[in-house]
Amino acid sequence: MNNPQASDVLHIPRRKPLAARVGVFGVGHHTYWAQFPGLLDEMKRKQRHLVDRLAREGVEVQDFGLIDNAQGAYDLLPRMQAADLDLVFCDMVTYATSSTWGVIVRSLNVPIVLVALQPMAAMDYANGSTYMQLCNDDFCSVPEFAGVSLRMGKPAPPVVLGMMENDPQSQAELSQWCRIAHVLHDLRRARLGHMGHVLESMLDMHTDPTAVTAAFGCHIVQAEADEVLHHFHGIAENDPEVAARRELILSFFDTPDPRSDPVTSKLTDADLLMAARAAVALDRFIDDRKLDGLAYYYEGEPESELRRLISSFIVGNSLLTAAGFPMCGEYDIKTCIAMLIMDRLEIGGSFAEFHPIDFVRGTVLVGHDGPHHLNIADGKPVLRSLKKYHGKPGSGASVEFSLKTGPITMLSIGVTAQGKFKFVIAEGESLKGPIPPTGNTNTHGRFQPDVRTFLKRWVAQGPTHHFALGIGHHAQAIQQIAEVLGIESVIVSPEK
Repeated sequence: MNNPQASDVLHIPRRKPLAARVGVFGVGHHTYWAQFPGLLDEMKRKQRHLVDRLAREGVEVQDFGLIDNAQGAYDLLPRMQAADLDLVFCDMVTYATSSTWGVIVRSLNVPIVLVALQPMAAMDYANGSTYMQLCNDDFCSVPEFAGVSLRMGKPAPPVVLGMMENDPQSQAELSQWCRIAHVLHDLRRARLGHMGHVLESMLDMHTDPTAVTAAFGCHIVQAEADEVLHHFHGIAENDPEVAARRELILSFFDTPDPRSDPVTSKLTDADLLMAARAAVALDRFIDDRKLDGLAYYYEGEPESELRRLISSFIVGNSLLTAAGFPMCGEYDIKTCIAMLIMDRLEIGGSFAEFHPIDFVRGTVLVGHDGPHHLNIADGKPVLRSLKKYHGKPGSGASVEFSLKTGPITMLSIGVTAQGKFKFVIAEGESLKGPIPPTGNTNTHGRFQPDVRTFLKRWVAQGPTHHFALGIGHHAQAIQQIAEVLGIESVIVSPEK
């Protein structure tokens, strides 16, 4: 893991850059070109405008040109299938018959977004012409394409609708779809480690690895805690990498004196050193197994070296999570996936659950004692030494901070009675407020219409008791991800 510069101590850089490969193809009607000289060239310029716009969103763009008849669609299909795309944009540059669409939507197993961005905000009616209308007929065949999609047994495609220029809403939607492409790119390629076992009696944590691959595409790597111990044994206390990690931790975290909780103490040198060594061992294990995320729970024999090591993961977990590598405690692979989704949307993704309700403020404490996305902390996070981890074996350094204030989004991935995954999504607000000095992360979450009603509605949708927590309001984007994956989803309603 790269160390941040002194001016950047509150931001952990990514282990890997975000990546996605998107395709663009335009559609038109071949009859127009001879009827209206220059129209085809103008339509190609419109498509280049979209390609250039998408290229600024951190995605690799492959331009497949413009097709204008059924044969063009059949010729294009195998080229798109061979391109290993994560998302496709169909540029509706003018009216096109659905013969340019039917075989592609039927056979291409990639999400397709229709883009209908007309050059003019409104026709120049006094000087209007058929040519001008065709240049702005981007929406005309969208209903036709949607109807044919349904007849092909596919859902109606999402649509970005607006103007080519000076239209923040449509530009924001294009940006959001590129972030969704980042999510889809990594979901279907990720290698997620699964280490240890379910904390006994947490029946909502059990997850079938085959079901994960079926729903998301990612592969679950079964790992052993002893693999990390093997790397730990190769790291001396005076290893330069351990010294560098120790300095990173001290530059990133505050280490205050204890306050009201007798379980906590000021961070000890022994806990700091152990956390640094464990973080380096985790990095080496991750590189060795080529992982993109890890969910774990392992107790180990009392007083054993392995238990001390596993108990010292928390600081390294949070550094890794902030670097785009979701680390999830309590063996919760479903929430590890939810954290990955939020991270690739660039909204954070902390491991969280509900803590005590504040009936005075009308909020509920949202947090956990495990991994957190440090890049969404409000100010400098805190490290405390804990004499015990409540409900779990072990002791050591633990992370404490509040989330940035403002809008927040939650995603819990539950499992239905039919064994299918379900996205339970909600939006709220993170408020400034006191948090208990327990070495755990917490923030005051406010939800509409009121905390009691919201929590009752949340549990009624069947979430797990964990969820991923991110900043900003992004429920619609997460629901769009669920839709393209064919996963049931619900946004918990804030209405009275």
